[in-house]
Amino acid sequence: MSDATFTFRVNDELKSEFSKAARSRDRSSAQLLRDFMREYVQQQQRLAEHDSWFKEQVNQGLDSANAGSLVPANDVEAKFAARRALTQRNIEKPQR
Repeated sequence: MSDATFTFRVNDELKSEFSKAARSRDRSSAQLLRDFMREYVQQQQRLAEHDSWFKEQVNQGLDSANAGSLVPANDVEAKFAARRALTQRNIEKPQR
């Protein structure tokens, strides 16, 4: 892989402070910038993978909904209301 030059402007104070920070870690400014660039690219790849996964999950949910395999909210509410009531009765039962 061939190297390329990346040129950009930054104010003198920021450049000086960045150089000091790099030297304090025994790194050159260029090494740190390459590291930051690599990390950024990897972060963007992870975000793209997550976005792809999330969209797939949404599509699966939509497909499931369109196929009619969902349980109506009222049925779920009624089922868990009954469970809560049973639990409450068990809590309130006198211990023998």
